[in-house]
Amino acid sequence: MELPISYQLKQGTEVVLDQMASAETETVRSLFNAIVVAGTSYPQQTPLSPQGFADYWLKGSAYVLRATAIPQTCEETPEHSTAAVTIGNATNVLGAFYIKPNFPGRCGHICNAGFIVAPAARGQGLGHVMGKAMLTLARSLGYRAVMYNLVFETNVASLKIWQALDFQEIGRVPQAAHLPDGRYADAIMLYKSLI
Repeated sequence: MELPISYQLKQGTEVVLDQMASAETETVRSLFNAIVVAGTSYPQQTPLSPQGFADYWLKGSAYVLRATAIPQTCEETPEHSTAAVTIGNATNVLGAFYIKPNFPGRCGHICNAGFIVAPAARGQGLGHVMGKAMLTLARSLGYRAVMYNLVFETNVASLKIWQALDFQEIGRVPQAAHLPDGRYADAIMLYKSLI
């Protein structure tokens, strides 16, 4: 897959998928840390330092979806602020993902991927666009399969995307996720062959 690639989202937002630039690292880390603080989809319990983020997110290939034009109808509310996704006067990062080996050595042909979508961009199909692109990119990087280890059962939006992209549930880790409200939720393991 040759990058960058342009897409148009449901509400008319034009986006470009590209490799993450070093100038975008802090923006993506901020988006990721906001999700960590929310506690509903990643296992980390505290925000990652710049080095911790690099060790986690940047160990493989990292990509972003940048808005090239945001429709005027996009309203900003406190819970859907676009402030966190603005990079100075540059374009907006609406989403990001990584692809990296899920296992070392002889099992390194199975990749893992992690995704984040900026709150202001949710509900526009961004996750599905990134998911489909990830599958193509993973194939082009030589991976033979994708495996997700811990998709929280409460992360319904994510599960819908992976079901739509024909991922298979291969296991469940009972009460793996301790949610901020004190409940425990199962984590689902998903797999998709790329061959």
